[in-house]
Amino acid sequence: MAIQIYGDSISGNCLKVKWTLEYLNIPYRWTETSVLKGETRTPDFLAMNPAGQVPLAILEGGRPLAQSNAIISHLAEGSALIPADAYARAKMWEWMFWEQYSHEPYVAVARFQVTYLGKAPSELDSKLIERAHGALQRLEEALVGATFLVGEDCTLADVALVAYTRVAHEGGLDLARYPAVLAWIVRVEAALNIKD
Repeated sequence: MAIQIYGDSISGNCLKVKWTLEYLNIPYRWTETSVLKGETRTPDFLAMNPAGQVPLAILEGGRPLAQSNAIISHLAEGSALIPADAYARAKMWEWMFWEQYSHEPYVAVARFQVTYLGKAPSELDSKLIERAHGALQRLEEALVGATFLVGEDCTLADVALVAYTRVAHEGGLDLARYPAVLAWIVRVEAALNIKD
């Protein structure tokens, strides 16, 4: 039975789920659910996910699961995207927690405000931009001399962090300042066969 996904294609958090499903060849049905049109705030959607957010996965037996990193972790259980070694696996989680707390709130928000709210990059809060560049610099330092974020293989850490990093320029963030990050994006996109 195919997993039902409610997702917004403009969202990096939703694309993480799509890429993981496709990489693992898991059948799914995608229902486009626009945040900008308020489709996550309808009574029907809120009955499935009271948080009113996408992505939302409806698993076998009708069990709902929200939050992108929780969903991809569930989907990838037992796969090569989750390291077998306990320490490497913990490092993967470290990056994934950091992504949601110290990367996405700045890099993704800058992109959203520029691309979807029509703000000029110069209009963005200076602290937002400073923190976004801080997150990108943290990635740059970690990736100098490294193939992926955790060892030599692509893991969920890379899936989680590439989603908004690859489109950071849409928020006025110049990725040319981060050559190791740019090279890593190419490697992750190739590993996951990302075409969009």
